Parts: sequence; C-alpha cells; structure tokens
Amino acid sequence: MIHYRIEVADPAAHLFKVTLTIADPAPEQPLSLPVWIPGSYMVREFSRHLSRLEARQGTQPRELVQLAKDRWSVATSGRAALVVTYFAYAFDASVRTAWLTDDRGFFNTTSLCLAVGGRTDEPHRVELHKLPAGWDVATGMTRVDAGVKAAKGAKGKPARTQVFESADYDELADHPFELGAFWRGEFTAGGVVHEFVVSGAWPQFDGARLLADTKRICDEEIRLWHVGGKPPFERYVFMLYATEDGYGGLEHRASTALIASRKDLPRLGVAGTSDGYVTLLGLISHEYFHTWNVKRLKPAEFLPYDFTQENYTELLWFFEGFTSYYDDIFLLRSGLIDAARYVKLIGRTVNGVRQSPGQHVQSVAESSFDAWIKYYRSDENTPNATVSYYTKGSLVALRLDLALRAGGKATLDDVMRALWHEAPCGAVTEALILKTVARLGGKALAAELRDWVHQRGELDVLAALARVGIEPEPENLTLATELGVRVSEGPITGVQVKAVLAGGVGSAAGLSAGDEILAVDGWRVRRLDEALAWIRTGAAFELLVVRQQRVRTLRVADRSAAQRGDAQSRGLRLSANPNAATLGRRNGWLGK
Repeated sequence: MIHYRIEVADPAAHLFKVTLTIADPAPEQPLSLPVWIPGSYMVREFSRHLSRLEARQGTQPRELVQLAKDRWSVATSGRAALVVTYFAYAFDASVRTAWLTDDRGFFNTTSLCLAVGGRTDEPHRVELHKLPAGWDVATGMTRVDAGVKAAKGAKGKPARTQVFESADYDELADHPFELGAFWRGEFTAGGVVHEFVVSGAWPQFDGARLLADTKRICDEEIRLWHVGGKPPFERYVFMLYATEDGYGGLEHRASTALIASRKDLPRLGVAGTSDGYVTLLGLISHEYFHTWNVKRLKPAEFLPYDFTQENYTELLWFFEGFTSYYDDIFLLRSGLIDAARYVKLIGRTVNGVRQSPGQHVQSVAESSFDAWIKYYRSDENTPNATVSYYTKGSLVALRLDLALRAGGKATLDDVMRALWHEAPCGAVTEALILKTVARLGGKALAAELRDWVHQRGELDVLAALARVGIEPEPENLTLATELGVRVSEGPITGVQVKAVLAGGVGSAAGLSAGDEILAVDGWRVRRLDEALAWIRTGAAFELLVVRQQRVRTLRVADRSAAQRGDAQSRGLRLSANPNAATLGRRNGWLGK
C-alpha cells in the first residue's frame, strides 16, 4: 500500500506538507506528478508548486534526482521503506488545484500526491493530520475506520486526523478534498446517499432548498440512465465553495467540486428562482451528468489516462457539448424552471455561437482536439479563431435530439442509454456514436451528424425549433453588439474594448482590442449605450479612442437596416398559437 500523510502545515504561507511512504521500494524508484487533471484539458504544471523534496530510508538520506519538470528518481538501498517529504503551495481558489488559508482548505490529489512508478495499481491511503480545531473533511474517497481514530472525536467534534483509502492511483486522482468548518446536508437519490457541503455561504443561505432542488435533478438524471435502477456509486458528494464572484465546476467519479457566487445561492425567506440560482442549478446538473458522460463513458483515448502529457480526443463536443445540452433540460424535467425559461436559455446559447466568427474557422471536432492549447488559453482573438465545443456541441445535441424525435422511433435519451450499455469498458469512439445513431435514427441522420461535427460554419437549429413551436424573438440591439465588439464598462474604468469580432462594423472602423473608447461624436461615455441618446439609428459617427497612450479618432460608417438586423441578438420564445401537430411535438420534447 502507498501511504500519504498530508498535514495542514502553514495556512498563513498556504503550505501543505506531504509525507509519502513506499514500502519495499525499487532500486531506482521513479516518482511523478500529473501535469493535468481530467476534466480540465490543459497542461497546468502542478509540480511548480512543490518544494523542499527530500528522501530517506530509515535515518539514511537518499539522493532524489529530478529527471524532468514532473519526474524524479530515488536511488534506494535494501527493502526498508522509502520516505519522501515535500511541501505543496496551495493558493489557487479554482476547482483544479489546491487552496489553504486559516479558514479553509481544498486540494485535488493530482496537485499533492506523487505517483509511485510501478506501484500505481496498489491501494493508496491518505491520512490527514493536524487539522485545525473545528475543521471537518468532505470527499468521495472511502473513509477508513478500522484501526484509526474515528472521524468524529470527543463530544461529536471532527477528529484532527482522518484517514481515507482508494483502490489505486487512478481512483486516488479522482477524489478532491474539502477541509474546513462548512455547512453539510444530505439527501437520498436512487437509493444512494448524496452529501452536499457548502463553504463560505452567507448566514441567510437556504440549505434545505438547495438540497431539495439538487435531489430533484439527481432523481431525474438517474432515471434517464438507469430507468429505476441505482447509480454506479455508493455515495456522492457535492463540494461547493461560495465566493464573492466565481463560477466553475469539475467532475469526479463520486463527487464534484463547485464554485459559485454567494449571491446566487438560495436565501431564507426569498421566494422565486433568480437567474443566478438557475445558473448554479445548471452547473450542478452539468457536473452530476458527467458522472456517467465522461467519468464512466469516456473517449477511448482516455483509457487509461496518461497523466504525463496531453490526452487528445476529437470527442469533447460529445462529452462536454451533449452534457451542456442536458444540464438545462434537466432543470425543466425536474420542474425547477418552466418551458418558457428553458427556451430562453437555449436562445442565449444560439446567440453565443452565432456571434462567434470562429465557428467558420474551426469545427467542433477540431475545437475538441485543440482544447489543450486554445479553449483554456483564451485571448482577444479567441472569438475569431475558435468555437466552443460546449456551446456548439450542445446545439449539435439539440439538433440531433429533435431529428430523432421527428423520426418517431427514438430520442437522444435512447442514444445515451445505448452507449451506456454497449460501449466496451466505457470506451466511446466517434464510430460507435455514429453506429448507434444510425441504428436508432437511420444512416442518413448519422451522416448528417458527422457533417455537423466536422464541418465548419453555422449549424441551423431554427428550422428544427420551428417544427416544435419555438420561434426567434428580437432583442434590444446594444451599440457593442452593433459594432461587433466585446467590452467591459464602468463609471471608473470607462469603456474598454476586450475583443473585436472579425467582419464586424467595429473591425472595419479600425477598433482594436485594448482600445479605450472615450467619446462618441464628441460626447464622453462610460457606457457605450449612453450614446444611443444622441446618435441617429444607422448613421455614421466618430469614436474618440486611446490606444497605447495616443488619442485617435475612428469613423464608424453608415449601417443599413440589413446590417443592423444581422448583428441583432435574437432570443427564443414559445410560439403563442401552434397548431395541434406542432404543440404535440413540443409537448413530446418539453412536456406539458
């Protein structure tokens, strides 16, 4: 067994201390740390946060030689246990790495636990030591009780030492840990206990509502995959860190780590469902759906994970995009939002993809493959050079689901269940997806799906939506949208140009990312739409901008009604008076 002792060593300096003990080590014992974490497809170089690595056998020091950025080797003598100690810096508040302060700790084992070469198939034990008084631990990893101090100490307080065990390193790497004095609740879904812990919430946080709403989502998702059966885990843990302004999540086999803004949490005595809370519920739904779609069903290229380098796949449009399609639809199926609100969420996705010129440059298959160098490394040119496999992938799923339903024999739910039962060891390939779609929806539909995935350009979903009684709804045209720019605005910072969309009016006028817009037609602005009070619709105007400390004037040309219409955002709404056939199709998809 491989043994890790992890201590809360110095919260003020954000340091965990790790002691790795290897019984009967190899003569030249290799060690390594992952360079990435599954679910977040970028090489993150976790080893840069390790320091003061030392090795010994008994009282004898052993030379620890670094071979590469993420690999070491220790020359040992005899069979005495090899003990390696080191410190890990933990000051990244994201769900991907590690965090330690005097009021909270969090870590992914991929950031703290060196892999022992040749021994990754053995059981791995994690002992947490020197936990501050009052701190508890949440994790999906199996807790070990026999032979160790109970997880709850005297008078029901959390013990300062807690012990957990995994079957191998792959499982170890899939269990994050939340540490601190957090709120905890639980519910049962599919016959399995689900824990929910929340750190950093306001006192007015309504935990009971969060539990009830999350349970409804989990019940519906389990029902899709198992039709009355139990989910593929013995226990599940949601770990939510509430911050001033944050959003994100990372899936794991029996847990998920989440970040959300405090203001988006439900509050006691506050009725209704805010847009922020809907966003949080969508995140919960998304990460939970990943329990099946990417943690157990996964790209064949990920079997097994190679933690030392990029693991390339062209299938993130399926594993992230299809999950993105399902995350919001499960809010509808569970009764947390109505059909009108769900359709507005789809409209937001359609707009986001439509206003990304990069969809004409990159297919979702290419976007999936390039995730390692593009999606997680966005810059001012990202909208022009890339398309999101999340958002456009979700539109591929939408189009496929509606096409299957139009055929009258199957739905996307049937495709997902078929893959669940038929993918060998969970390994999914594009060929298997297309074969499954061909069987359930016909060869022509499978061929269309392949085109949607590999061709660049706009994917038409409006015609398919019209067949189910969903129609476009024009929205107010902001000046930024009309110009084809993305900006940040504020009374102090003014108007800062973050991106200029290729082929847009702003690009033609010479705007550049990094420009500050000072005035429109001679009048100072701190928000672009202030200028709508004095410029004439469609008429030319001048921009006074600052670029690299120099002030310059740019001229925006006249815009025709057609140009302005093309730029305008379009939402979606339920058609008011669909005929009986259309209403039947819509109810079959969205329910009554």
